[in-house]
Amino acid sequence: MKRTLMSAIALAGALALAACSGSEQAGHNDADVMFAQMMIPHHEQAIEMSDVVLARPDADPQVAELATQIKAAQAPEIEELDGWLDTWGAERTAEHDGHAGMDGMVTEEDLQALGAATGPDGDRLFLEQMVAHHEGAVEMAQAQVESGEDAGAVEMAQTIVDTQAAEIETMKQLLASM
Repeated sequence: MKRTLMSAIALAGALALAACSGSEQAGHNDADVMFAQMMIPHHEQAIEMSDVVLARPDADPQVAELATQIKAAQAPEIEELDGWLDTWGAERTAEHDGHAGMDGMVTEEDLQALGAATGPDGDRLFLEQMVAHHEGAVEMAQAQVESGEDAGAVEMAQTIVDTQAAEIETMKQLLASM
């Protein structure tokens, strides 16, 4: 009886230690960190682009609704990505100005052109820029789905793939109707 009890205690202790060490090894990997570091400035730029459209009184209501939708989805994701970087002990990296070569990022000149455009030209430019921007985000998110380890980050990446692919289709339809 004593031997069985001691064996059970030893087994329980070994399982507890294995669970602790396993949780330290699981969690996240370099792909998760890179995803968060790259997606934050990517999302920030999408919000900036959306703000430009929303500041225009002559924006098409469908385009303005899309811009509102983009902001509503991406702002909370930025907060979650920031939280993960803090938890993982990783740095946030520089603002999006240093990410000009990142998939889908628009240049400062593109942003200026968007800010100067009005009416249907402004709507068209926003949609064209945002299609390319979203396509870049979908590529980054697909890479995260394939290579990421953190379940929350992989789940967010899949959500980005799904929602932004649908928004791309909506934007392409709006462009075709112009």
